[in-house]
Amino acid sequence: MTESASVLIVEDDPEVRGMMAEYLGGHGYEIDQADGGEAMRQCLARRVPDVVLLDLNLGGEDGLSLARHLRERHDVGIIMVTAASDVVDRIVGLEVGADDYLAKPFDPRELRARLKSVLRRVQARAADKGSPARESAEARRTRVGAFALDLAGRRLLDGDGREVVLTSMEFDLLRVFTEHPNQVLSRDRLLTLTRNREWEPFDRSIDIRIARLRRKIEADPDNPRLIKTVRGAGYMFLPAPD
Repeated sequence: MTESASVLIVEDDPEVRGMMAEYLGGHGYEIDQADGGEAMRQCLARRVPDVVLLDLNLGGEDGLSLARHLRERHDVGIIMVTAASDVVDRIVGLEVGADDYLAKPFDPRELRARLKSVLRRVQARAADKGSPARESAEARRTRVGAFALDLAGRRLLDGDGREVVLTSMEFDLLRVFTEHPNQVLSRDRLLTLTRNREWEPFDRSIDIRIARLRRKIEADPDNPRLIKTVRGAGYMFLPAPD
Protein backbone atom coordinates (compact mmCIF):
# COMPACT_ATOMS: atom_id res chain seq x y z
CA MET A 1 0.00 0.00 0.00
CA THR A 2 1.40 3.39 -0.92
CA GLU A 3 1.57 5.84 1.95
CA SER A 4 -0.33 8.70 0.35
CA ALA A 5 -3.35 8.90 2.65
CA SER A 6 -4.42 12.02 4.53
CA VAL A 7 -3.98 12.27 8.30
CA LEU A 8 -5.29 14.87 10.72
CA ILE A 9 -3.21 15.24 13.89
CA VAL A 10 -5.15 16.71 16.83
CA GLU A 11 -2.61 17.39 19.57
CA ASP A 12 -2.18 20.43 21.81
CA ASP A 13 1.51 19.84 22.50
CA PRO A 14 3.28 21.60 19.60
CA GLU A 15 6.46 19.56 20.04
CA VAL A 16 4.66 16.21 19.86
CA ARG A 17 2.40 17.43 17.05
CA GLY A 18 5.38 18.66 15.07
CA MET A 19 7.26 15.40 15.58
CA MET A 20 4.35 13.32 14.30
CA ALA A 21 3.75 15.65 11.36
CA GLU A 22 7.40 15.64 10.33
CA TYR A 23 7.77 11.86 10.64
CA LEU A 24 4.56 10.94 8.83
CA GLY A 25 4.98 13.68 6.24
CA GLY A 26 8.41 12.28 5.51
CA HIS A 27 6.77 8.95 4.70
CA GLY A 28 4.39 10.39 2.14
CA TYR A 29 1.28 11.16 4.20
CA GLU A 30 -0.68 14.36 3.63
CA ILE A 31 -0.82 16.04 7.01
CA ASP A 32 -3.21 18.53 8.59
CA GLN A 33 -2.71 19.73 12.15
CA ALA A 34 -5.03 21.02 14.86
CA ASP A 35 -4.37 22.01 18.46
CA GLY A 36 -7.92 21.40 19.70
CA GLY A 37 -11.58 20.90 18.89
CA GLU A 38 -12.25 24.19 17.12
CA ALA A 39 -9.21 23.82 14.87
CA MET A 40 -10.15 20.18 14.19
CA ARG A 41 -13.61 21.22 12.94
CA GLN A 42 -12.06 23.88 10.70
CA CYS A 43 -9.77 21.23 9.19
CA LEU A 44 -12.71 18.88 8.67
CA ALA A 45 -14.63 21.61 6.86
CA ARG A 46 -11.77 21.87 4.36
CA ARG A 47 -11.01 18.16 4.01
CA VAL A 48 -12.13 14.97 5.73
CA PRO A 49 -9.01 12.86 6.33
CA ASP A 50 -8.61 9.12 6.13
CA VAL A 51 -7.41 8.85 9.73
CA VAL A 52 -7.43 11.15 12.75
CA LEU A 53 -4.68 10.90 15.35
CA LEU A 54 -6.49 12.26 18.38
CA ASP A 55 -4.89 13.13 21.72
CA LEU A 56 -7.07 12.04 24.65
CA ASN A 57 -6.00 14.72 27.12
CA LEU A 58 -6.59 17.94 25.21
CA GLY A 59 -7.09 21.25 26.93
CA GLY A 60 -10.67 22.48 26.60
CA GLU A 61 -12.85 19.96 24.79
CA ASP A 62 -11.37 16.54 25.56
CA GLY A 63 -10.46 13.86 23.08
CA LEU A 64 -13.32 11.56 24.05
CA SER A 65 -15.91 14.20 23.14
CA LEU A 66 -14.15 14.83 19.84
CA ALA A 67 -14.00 11.09 19.12
CA ARG A 68 -17.78 10.88 19.58
CA HIS A 69 -18.21 13.86 17.26
CA LEU A 70 -16.05 12.19 14.60
CA ARG A 71 -17.70 8.79 14.84
CA GLU A 72 -21.20 10.26 14.55
CA ARG A 73 -20.43 12.33 11.46
CA HIS A 74 -17.51 10.88 9.51
CA ASP A 75 -16.38 7.45 8.34
CA VAL A 76 -12.74 7.93 9.32
CA GLY A 77 -10.21 5.88 11.20
CA ILE A 78 -9.54 7.11 14.74
CA ILE A 79 -6.39 6.40 16.72
CA MET A 80 -6.43 7.74 20.27
CA VAL A 81 -3.03 8.98 21.47
CA THR A 82 -2.76 9.22 25.24
CA ALA A 83 -0.19 9.62 27.98
CA ALA A 84 -2.54 7.88 30.43
CA SER A 85 -1.35 4.50 31.68
CA ASP A 86 -4.68 3.54 33.24
CA VAL A 87 -6.38 0.88 31.15
CA VAL A 88 -9.74 2.52 31.93
CA ASP A 89 -8.82 5.48 29.72
CA ARG A 90 -8.04 3.13 26.86
CA ILE A 91 -11.28 1.23 27.34
CA VAL A 92 -13.34 4.43 27.30
CA GLY A 93 -11.58 5.53 24.11
CA LEU A 94 -12.48 2.24 22.45
CA GLU A 95 -16.03 2.46 23.79
CA VAL A 96 -16.66 5.76 21.98
CA GLY A 97 -15.55 4.28 18.68
CA ALA A 98 -11.78 4.61 18.35
CA ASP A 99 -10.17 2.01 16.08
CA ASP A 100 -6.90 1.84 17.99
CA TYR A 101 -4.91 3.57 20.70
CA LEU A 102 -1.28 4.47 21.22
CA ALA A 103 0.27 5.31 24.59
CA LYS A 104 2.88 8.05 24.99
CA PRO A 105 5.81 7.94 24.84
CA PHE A 106 5.82 5.90 21.65
CA ASP A 107 8.26 4.89 18.97
CA PRO A 108 7.33 6.67 15.70
CA ARG A 109 7.67 3.32 13.95
CA GLU A 110 4.87 1.93 16.12
CA LEU A 111 2.73 4.95 15.24
CA ARG A 112 3.30 4.28 11.56
CA ALA A 113 2.53 0.55 11.92
CA ARG A 114 -0.76 1.21 13.72
CA LEU A 115 -1.67 3.91 11.21
CA LYS A 116 -1.09 1.52 8.31
CA SER A 117 -3.24 -1.12 10.00
CA VAL A 118 -6.18 1.25 10.48
CA LEU A 119 -5.77 2.61 6.94
CA ARG A 120 -6.01 -0.89 5.46
CA ARG A 121 -9.44 -1.31 7.04
CA VAL A 122 -10.63 2.17 6.08
CA GLN A 123 -9.48 1.82 2.48
CA ALA A 124 -10.94 -1.69 2.14
CA ARG A 125 -14.32 -0.40 3.26
CA ALA A 126 -14.15 2.53 0.82
CA ALA A 127 -13.21 0.17 -2.02
CA ASP A 128 -16.17 -2.08 -1.22
CA LYS A 129 -18.59 0.84 -1.26
CA GLY A 130 -17.32 2.05 -4.64
CA SER A 131 -17.18 -1.33 -6.32
CA PRO A 132 -19.64 -2.49 -9.04
CA ALA A 133 -20.07 -5.60 -6.89
CA ARG A 134 -22.10 -3.38 -4.60
CA GLU A 135 -25.02 -4.03 -6.97
CA SER A 136 -25.19 -7.60 -5.70
CA ALA A 137 -25.20 -6.62 -2.03
CA GLU A 138 -28.50 -8.35 -1.37
CA ALA A 139 -26.96 -11.64 -2.39
CA ARG A 140 -24.11 -11.15 0.06
CA ARG A 141 -26.11 -10.57 3.20
CA THR A 142 -26.18 -12.94 6.12
CA ARG A 143 -28.47 -12.97 9.12
CA VAL A 144 -27.29 -11.88 12.55
CA GLY A 145 -30.34 -12.33 14.71
CA ALA A 146 -32.82 -9.64 13.70
CA PHE A 147 -30.12 -7.88 11.63
CA ALA A 148 -28.56 -8.38 8.19
CA LEU A 149 -24.81 -8.18 7.70
CA ASP A 150 -24.10 -6.69 4.26
CA LEU A 151 -20.72 -8.16 3.33
CA ALA A 152 -20.32 -6.16 0.12
CA GLY A 153 -21.15 -2.82 1.69
CA ARG A 154 -19.54 -3.61 5.08
CA ARG A 155 -22.74 -2.57 6.85
CA LEU A 156 -25.11 -3.92 9.46
CA LEU A 157 -28.80 -3.27 8.78
CA ASP A 158 -31.68 -3.56 11.21
CA GLY A 159 -35.07 -5.04 10.38
CA ASP A 160 -36.22 -1.75 8.81
CA GLY A 161 -33.15 -1.48 6.58
CA ARG A 162 -31.51 1.23 8.69
CA GLU A 163 -27.76 1.08 9.13
CA VAL A 164 -26.33 0.32 12.56
CA VAL A 165 -23.03 2.17 12.93
CA LEU A 166 -20.08 -0.20 13.35
CA THR A 167 -16.36 0.42 13.57
CA SER A 168 -14.16 -1.48 11.13
CA MET A 169 -13.09 -3.89 13.85
CA GLU A 170 -16.69 -4.55 14.91
CA PHE A 171 -17.67 -5.37 11.34
CA ASP A 172 -14.67 -7.67 10.93
CA LEU A 173 -15.58 -9.51 14.13
CA LEU A 174 -19.17 -10.03 12.98
CA ARG A 175 -17.97 -11.22 9.58
CA VAL A 176 -15.65 -13.75 11.21
CA PHE A 177 -18.39 -14.99 13.52
CA THR A 178 -20.81 -15.52 10.62
CA GLU A 179 -18.09 -17.41 8.72
CA HIS A 180 -17.53 -19.72 11.73
CA PRO A 181 -21.00 -20.38 13.21
CA ASN A 182 -21.35 -22.67 16.24
CA GLN A 183 -17.56 -22.76 16.66
CA VAL A 184 -15.61 -21.67 19.73
CA LEU A 185 -13.12 -18.98 18.71
CA SER A 186 -10.38 -17.94 21.12
CA ARG A 187 -9.36 -14.31 21.48
CA ASP A 188 -6.08 -15.01 19.74
CA ARG A 189 -7.90 -16.80 16.90
CA LEU A 190 -10.24 -13.83 16.48
CA LEU A 191 -7.23 -11.51 16.23
CA THR A 192 -5.73 -13.75 13.56
CA LEU A 193 -8.94 -14.08 11.53
CA THR A 194 -9.60 -10.33 11.59
CA ARG A 195 -5.96 -9.72 10.58
CA ASN A 196 -5.48 -7.41 13.55
CA ARG A 197 -2.24 -8.91 14.77
CA GLU A 198 -1.01 -5.44 15.70
CA TRP A 199 -3.36 -5.63 18.70
CA GLU A 200 -1.82 -7.10 21.83
CA PRO A 201 -3.54 -10.45 22.49
CA PHE A 202 -3.77 -9.78 26.21
CA ASP A 203 -5.05 -6.19 26.27
CA ARG A 204 -8.68 -7.41 26.31
CA SER A 205 -9.56 -5.36 23.24
CA ILE A 206 -11.58 -8.28 21.86
CA ASP A 207 -13.68 -8.38 25.04
CA ILE A 208 -14.33 -4.65 24.76
CA ARG A 209 -15.39 -4.92 21.12
CA ILE A 210 -17.69 -7.85 21.78
CA ALA A 211 -19.31 -6.03 24.70
CA ARG A 212 -20.01 -3.13 22.34
CA LEU A 213 -21.36 -5.46 19.65
CA ARG A 214 -23.70 -7.09 22.13
CA ARG A 215 -25.18 -3.71 23.03
CA LYS A 216 -25.92 -3.18 19.33
CA ILE A 217 -27.31 -6.60 18.32
CA GLU A 218 -28.53 -8.38 21.45
CA ALA A 219 -32.04 -7.86 22.83
CA ASP A 220 -30.54 -8.29 26.31
CA PRO A 221 -26.78 -7.62 26.25
CA ASP A 222 -26.41 -8.94 29.82
CA ASN A 223 -27.81 -12.30 28.69
CA PRO A 224 -26.50 -12.65 25.13
CA ARG A 225 -28.00 -15.27 22.83
CA LEU A 226 -26.09 -14.56 19.60
CA ILE A 227 -22.49 -14.20 20.81
CA LYS A 228 -21.99 -16.55 23.74
CA THR A 229 -19.04 -16.55 26.11
CA VAL A 230 -17.39 -19.94 26.48
CA ARG A 231 -15.60 -19.69 29.80
CA GLY A 232 -11.87 -20.22 29.54
CA ALA A 233 -12.05 -20.76 25.77
CA GLY A 234 -13.40 -17.70 23.94
CA TYR A 235 -16.64 -16.88 22.13
CA MET A 236 -19.17 -18.68 19.94
CA PHE A 237 -21.70 -17.25 17.47
CA LEU A 238 -25.12 -18.93 17.41
CA PRO A 239 -26.96 -17.98 14.19
CA ALA A 240 -30.18 -19.63 15.42
CA PRO A 241 -30.24 -19.29 19.21
CA ASP A 242 -32.80 -21.27 21.16
